Amino acid sequence: MNIQEKITSLREELREHNYKYYVLDEPSISDYEFDMKLKELQKLEVEHPEFYDATSPSLRVGGMVTKNFETVAHEHRMYSLDNSYSKEDLEDWEKRIQRILGDVEVEFTCELKYDGASISLTYEDGRLVKAVTRGDGFQGDDVTNNIKTIKSVPLQLKGDYPPKFDIRGEIILTLEGFAKMNAERVEAGEDPYMNPRNTASGSLKLQDSSLVAQRPLECLLYSITGDNLGIASQFEVLDKARSWGFKVPTVAKLCKSTAEVMQFTDYWEVHRHDLPYETDGVVVKVNSIQQQEELGYTAKSPRWAMAYKFKAEQAITTLNKITYQVGRTGAITPVANLEPVLLAGTTVKRASLHNADQIAKLDVREGDTVFVEKGGEIIPKIVGVDFTKRDMDSNPTAYITHCPECGTELIRKEGEAQHFCPNDVGCPPQITGRIQHFISRKAMDIEGLGGETVELLFKEGLIENYADLYTLTKEQILPLERMAEKSAENLVNGVSASKAIPFERVLFALGIRYVGETVAKKLAKAFKDIDALMTASQEQLVIVDEIGDRIAESVVGFFSEPSNIEVVERLKSYGLQFSLSQEQLENQTDLLKGQTFVVSGVFETISRNDLKKMIEDNGGKVSSSISSKTSFLVAGDKMGPSKRTKAETLGVPIISEQDFLQKLEA
Repeated sequence: MNIQEKITSLREELREHNYKYYVLDEPSISDYEFDMKLKELQKLEVEHPEFYDATSPSLRVGGMVTKNFETVAHEHRMYSLDNSYSKEDLEDWEKRIQRILGDVEVEFTCELKYDGASISLTYEDGRLVKAVTRGDGFQGDDVTNNIKTIKSVPLQLKGDYPPKFDIRGEIILTLEGFAKMNAERVEAGEDPYMNPRNTASGSLKLQDSSLVAQRPLECLLYSITGDNLGIASQFEVLDKARSWGFKVPTVAKLCKSTAEVMQFTDYWEVHRHDLPYETDGVVVKVNSIQQQEELGYTAKSPRWAMAYKFKAEQAITTLNKITYQVGRTGAITPVANLEPVLLAGTTVKRASLHNADQIAKLDVREGDTVFVEKGGEIIPKIVGVDFTKRDMDSNPTAYITHCPECGTELIRKEGEAQHFCPNDVGCPPQITGRIQHFISRKAMDIEGLGGETVELLFKEGLIENYADLYTLTKEQILPLERMAEKSAENLVNGVSASKAIPFERVLFALGIRYVGETVAKKLAKAFKDIDALMTASQEQLVIVDEIGDRIAESVVGFFSEPSNIEVVERLKSYGLQFSLSQEQLENQTDLLKGQTFVVSGVFETISRNDLKKMIEDNGGKVSSSISSKTSFLVAGDKMGPSKRTKAETLGVPIISEQDFLQKLEA
């Protein structure tokens, strides 16, 4: 056996031992024997660098240092899941599914919801080429070097894997591994980590990958995305992933009804504490991939999946004081300042009280002993009061009448849940809040500028609105506290670089009430540039898909304010993007304007998602269900018979994908 053959043989042997130990939990050799073989391989690789292999088991030890994690776009968006908390929620979800799919049999795959840090792994020709954090779902941080150190992540696959795909999962710390890490920290005189989830998430952003390699991280996988994968169901996804070498828990179950789903959730609600890692619920997915494609997505979540959350954990503590926060829109949020209490692995000092109605409903008062819950929400909330422990001299909470920041009298519009400070041009938190929204990652994503710096710039009188950012100079910034020359340069350069951000994100950054990312994209696509949008009437706005009266009123109101017009005009003069790019314009027409399409079945020459995009790019609207307002049903192979029947009953024309493509050529 020559040197190259010896190196190849050692790599294959170590990969197999890694798989048996970290994925199957069935080691076949001792740790000492494994270490000896690894050292032999490392020695040969150092002596013969010409045989370098990016997937070698020797790279598991880390050593790469990453100072700045590159932000990269997900090829396939990572959606969040809608939550449910009861059998009724699941049954309502099933009814919504049946309304879209028609009278067809639907099976569900149930999997445990792992409480870790989401990750997307990209494989090409069986090799790990990229690992990206979830980020905002559209883009995340490239943490490939750190992920390569996790032993349960295969660097080289085996079996009949597709040529290219993304696989998603959670990076977790087992409870045993977490306890061991904390024992070592305490022994070394360091503070213990608070919980496994946050520690796993923080591990992914360590700059030195050799430190990541020392942590007992695992990767549990649960979904695959890509084109032409040849996989028919979610349950098959799990089986295939296991056969390729991924660690996929075997507790998943195929269920025929929501009644069977509830049996699964009821079992794990009790037995989750027997698991080696933390889980906070069950993810229920429509099993058929074809049906998943039929159901599609809302703006934020897949219609074919639902997270059933286990009952929230509670703690009892004292409410010391109620304070009030002012948001960027002027909304007032009451906050309960609590006696610190440990809840679900973190120390809780504050909890949301939502609004005046919630305070009155709970009759919560300062000094009360309260029940705090951390369920599906990130921010803990007060869910009740222990009235047996209330002081007899306690007085009901009187909600504030004036803004705690600027003293302006608060207003509460009919139908609104919250009180508002109407002083949008003079209330400091509203001013800085709008600027912080403007610079945020999903908006202008200005590097070198954070919330604290915005507060400092405003305090020093250097900025009064987000347009002022574009006139800042290094000389103005340098005298500020904790601002070195390099930091000042980065801030100015980051502001300048943001001028290339596309129109739809600039529109979102303006902070128009009710105009989120999805709405901003729809408005940008519909009106093409800011001038057309600024002069649009409410009637013109509500014609746009998913734009209702509330959003339309908000947009018209925003652009009726002279101060907002002035800021936009300044931003235009500084070179920000206030129209769609030429490439975007070239890909759009009004050919299908006013027409609504339902897309169903499997297509030959174009993917379902590309077909939907073509409809929207040409001015049409895509709907998930057939109604009397549907213009055409684009039917592919294996379309459900109920959809065809409904279309025929309502007189909706049924066309093939070729018919549709010909419409665009006409």
